[in-house]
Amino acid sequence: MLKVLGFASLDELIDKAVPASIRLKQPLNLPTAQSEYAALAKLKEIASKNQVFRSFIGMGYHDCITPPVIQRNILENPGWYTAYTPYQAEIAQGRLEALLNFQTMIIDLTGLDIANASLLDEGTAAAEAMTMSYGICKTKANAFFISQSCHPQTIAVVATRAKPLGIEIIIGDHQTFDFETKIFGALLQYPATDGRIYDYREFIAKVHQVGGLATVAADPLSLTLLTPPGEFGADIAVGSTQRFGVPLGFGGPHAAYFATREAYKRQVPGRIVGVSKDAQGKPALRLALQTREQHIRRDKATSNICTAQVLLAVIASMYAVYHGSEGIKRIAQRIHNLTVILAAGLKRLGYEIGSEHFFDTLRVELGNRSLITILETAAARKINLRVLDETAIGISLDETTSVVDLIDLWQIFASGEQLHFTVGELAAELATDGVTDVTDVTDILFVTDKVSAKTNNPSAATSAAKFARTSNYLTNPVFNRYHSETELLRYLHRLESKDLSLTTSMIPLGSCTMKLNATAEMMPVTWTEFGKIHPFAPKSQTQGYQILCQQLEEWLSEITGFAGISLQPNAGSQGEYAGLLVIRKYHEYRGEVYRNICLIPESAHGTNPASAVMAGLKVVAVACDEEGNIDLKDLKNKAEKHSNELAALMITYPSTHGVFEEEVKEICDIIHTHGGQVYLDGANMNAQVGLCRPGDFGADVCHLNLHKTFCIPHGGGGPGMGPIGVMSHLVPFLPDVSLISSQQPTTNNQQPTTTNNQSIGAISAAPWGSASILTISWMYIAMMGALGLTEATKVAILNANYIARLLESYYPILYKGKSGLVAHECILDLRSLKKSAAIEVEDIAKRLMDYGFHAPTVSWPVAGTVMVEPTESESKEELDRFCEAMMAIRKEIEAIESGKMNRENNPLKNAPHTAETLLSDEWEHPYSRAEAAYPAPWTREHKFWPIVGRIDNAFGDRNLVCSCAGMEDYK
Repeated sequence: MLKVLGFASLDELIDKAVPASIRLKQPLNLPTAQSEYAALAKLKEIASKNQVFRSFIGMGYHDCITPPVIQRNILENPGWYTAYTPYQAEIAQGRLEALLNFQTMIIDLTGLDIANASLLDEGTAAAEAMTMSYGICKTKANAFFISQSCHPQTIAVVATRAKPLGIEIIIGDHQTFDFETKIFGALLQYPATDGRIYDYREFIAKVHQVGGLATVAADPLSLTLLTPPGEFGADIAVGSTQRFGVPLGFGGPHAAYFATREAYKRQVPGRIVGVSKDAQGKPALRLALQTREQHIRRDKATSNICTAQVLLAVIASMYAVYHGSEGIKRIAQRIHNLTVILAAGLKRLGYEIGSEHFFDTLRVELGNRSLITILETAAARKINLRVLDETAIGISLDETTSVVDLIDLWQIFASGEQLHFTVGELAAELATDGVTDVTDVTDILFVTDKVSAKTNNPSAATSAAKFARTSNYLTNPVFNRYHSETELLRYLHRLESKDLSLTTSMIPLGSCTMKLNATAEMMPVTWTEFGKIHPFAPKSQTQGYQILCQQLEEWLSEITGFAGISLQPNAGSQGEYAGLLVIRKYHEYRGEVYRNICLIPESAHGTNPASAVMAGLKVVAVACDEEGNIDLKDLKNKAEKHSNELAALMITYPSTHGVFEEEVKEICDIIHTHGGQVYLDGANMNAQVGLCRPGDFGADVCHLNLHKTFCIPHGGGGPGMGPIGVMSHLVPFLPDVSLISSQQPTTNNQQPTTTNNQSIGAISAAPWGSASILTISWMYIAMMGALGLTEATKVAILNANYIARLLESYYPILYKGKSGLVAHECILDLRSLKKSAAIEVEDIAKRLMDYGFHAPTVSWPVAGTVMVEPTESESKEELDRFCEAMMAIRKEIEAIESGKMNRENNPLKNAPHTAETLLSDEWEHPYSRAEAAYPAPWTREHKFWPIVGRIDNAFGDRNLVCSCAGMEDYK
C-alpha cells in the first residue's frame, strides 16, 4: 500500500499528511497495552467493586428481565449492533421493521397518533417536548409549567434546556396552579414520581384554554392498565422504555419515546420510520420525511437531534413482540398486585401510604419512625430505597420483585418487631373469588377497589375505575405471533438477514468511522456488575463505576490535551450542545453575557448550527475556499465585525472535507484575539489520536464520538456517547453529576440539587449518561495502549490515501491537503456523471448494494459526491474489493456514456436488484440477469440480497404511514 503511494514507511506518509506544527512531540502517556484476556480480567476486578443491591428506588429506572433470546440475538449480536443508521433503506429493512414495531407499540400504549423511532432518554425527550410546544404555540406566552411531581432529573434537564432559549420554568403543584401566568405548555408525570395517580383531565383542559400544549411523561408499562394520555387530552407523551427488557446499566443506554398528534408530525424531533413502496410496487420501509430531519434545517432547526437509540428501541419492541399484549399486561398486573399487598402489610405495621391510587410505587409516611434506622436496616439486607424527604420513603417494585422481597421490605419497616401476617393471608383478604396467587389475578384494579371498599370508602372504589384502561393495544399480528422462543428466534434472524452490517462487509461512511467493535470490548456490557446498577444508587455501591469513569476521563484527557472531561452527554449532538452551553456559561461568568455570535463554516455538519441555535446563539456562516478549507480572509472579517459579541467558532478537524488544514492554529488565534472560544467537533478524532491533540493547537472545547473513534458500535443508529473535553478555565462549568443521592436523608428528591453553582446543570437524565457502554471504550483504550492507538490512526490515514490513489483515475478526488494527501477520508466527485451519463450519486449508492457494499456518505458535505472513510480496521483485501466495485461501476457508466447501454434502462438506474425481480418470468432489460445479480466474482461466493427494490421516497412522504396497522391497511 505504501509502495502504491510512493512512501518508504508509514511514518514518512504521516509526516507528509499531518502538519508538523500540530504534531505531538512525545507519545501519549497511557498504560501499557493489555491482551484481551488481561484487560477483561482487570475490568472484572473493577466491576467487582460495584455492589449489586436490590433497587426499589424507581424514578423512572427499574430492574427488569431481558429475555435470553433477545439478549443473545440482539444485544450481544454483531449483526444488530454493527449496522449503520438506516439511510440506505433498501439494505436496512430488518431494523426498520423492528423500529416500526416500536412506533406501533408506543402509539398503541399512549393512545396518540404518531411516534418517532426513539430519543435519548426521558429527560431529554421531555425537553424536546417543551421546545416543540414552544415552536407550535401561537400565543405570546414564554413560560412552561412543570409539575413538582415529575422525576427530579427530568425537571433538571428541562430547566437546563429552557435557560438559553429564555423560557421561564414554573415548578409547582398542578392542583393549585392558577394560570395567572400565561404558559405555552405543561409537563406532567403519570404516575407521579412518588407513585400517585392523578386525574389530569381538568388541568389539561385549562392548558388548552390558554392555548398551550400538554405533555405527559408516562411509564409505558403502567399504560397497559391505566387510561393512556391520548385519551385524557395529552398532546405529547414522552417516557422511557427501559423496563421493556433493557438493563439499568447505571443510567443507560435506554430508548426514550416521543408520541404526539397527527397535526404535529412535521415538528416531531428525531426520526420517524414510514411505509412506502419500491420500484415493483412492493411495500418497503424507510425513514419518513427524511429531508426534514431537524438538523438538516441548520440554524432554522428547533432540535439538534440527529440520532436515536435504535438498538435499545429494537430490544424494547421485541420485548413487546415476545410477550404480546396479554403478557405485558400480566407483568404489569403482577407488579401492581404485589404493590397493593406491600401497601396492606405496611398499613398493618402502622404506616400511612401517601396516595390512594398507585401502580407500582408507594410513598410511605414514616411518622415518628427513624429514617436513618430504616435506611441502615435496608442497607444491611442489600436493599436500596428512595428518600423522598425527611419524613417519607419511596418504594418502587418491578418485574424482578418476588414475594421474598415483600417480606424483606416489611421486616425492614417492622423495626425488629415480629410479623404477624403473611403474603398469602394479605392476598387472600384482598382477593376476590378465592384467588390467592397474586400472579394469577386478572382483574385490572380489583385490589385497589377492594382495599377502598375495606376502608369503608365506596366512592374511592368508584374513582379507581376511571383510571382503568378500556381500549385495546398491541393488536397487530406481529405482537401475537412470536410468543415461543423458537418463533421469536426465527423472526429475529429473518430481520437480521435483511440488514447489511459489518458482519457482511466494510461500511465506508465518511465522518462516521464504522470500525471494528471487538467482541472483547462488547462482553462487559452485559455483566451483572455493570448492568443491574441504578443510576442513583449510593456512591458507596458504585465504586467500580467511579473507577471506570475516572480512568476513562484521565485517558481521554491525555488523548485530547484537555484538562477536564464530562462523560454525561449521551450523543454527539448532546456533546455539541453541552460544549456550547459551557462556553456561554463562561462568558456569562465573566460578565459578557452579550457574547452570542457563533461562527460556523458553510461546510459544517447540520448539527453544528442546530446545536448553536438550541444553545441560544446566533449563527453566522463563514465561507470556505476552493480547496475546502476555511476562508481565512472571510473568517477574519466576520471575527472583526462581531468582535464584541463573538462567543465561539465551531470547526471540525481534520476538516469536514477530509483534509488537515495547515492554518488551524492561526484560526484558533483569530477567535481568541476577539474574545471568543473555539469549539472543535470531534467527529474526525479518528485521524488525530496519538498524532495531535485539540487542546494543544487551540481548541477550548471538543466533543468526542465514542461511538466512532472509541469503538462503541453504532447499533443501527444508536446508542452513542458524546463526552466533552474542556480546557482548565472551563472545567467549573461542566455538566453537574450530583443531582441526587437517593440514600441521603438531607436530600429533597422533589427538586434538583447541585453542588456546583457554576455548572451548566444536567444535560442528560443520568449523571454519567449511558454509563454501561463506557466499558467498551475503556476496553478499547486498555487493549490498544498509546502505541496501538497511534498506529491505528496512522493506518486509517494510510487506508484513506490508498483508496484515493486507486480511485483517482476513475473519480476525481475533490479535496486534498497541500501535500496532495487526504486525512482519514476522501471525497469522490461524481457530479460530472449526471451530464455525461444521466447518473446521479444515488444510482451509484444503490448499485453498490448489488456488489454487497453499503454506500459511502452520500451528497455530504458536497452535493453530488460520496465521502469514503475506510477506518483502520479493514484489510487490504477488503479495501481492494471495495475499490474493484467502484471501478466496475465506473465501467458500467462508461457503457452508458458510449451509448452501449441505455441511459434510462441500465444496471445503475434499476439497482438494487432483488431475487424476486431476477426470478420473474419477465426481464425487460438490455443486460443479463447475471450482470444484475453477480457483477463481481465474490458475489457468486457470498451474496447479500436486498429484500426490496429502490424505494419511492416521495410517495412515502406524501402518504405517511408510520405504524404496523397502517402497513396492513396499505397492503
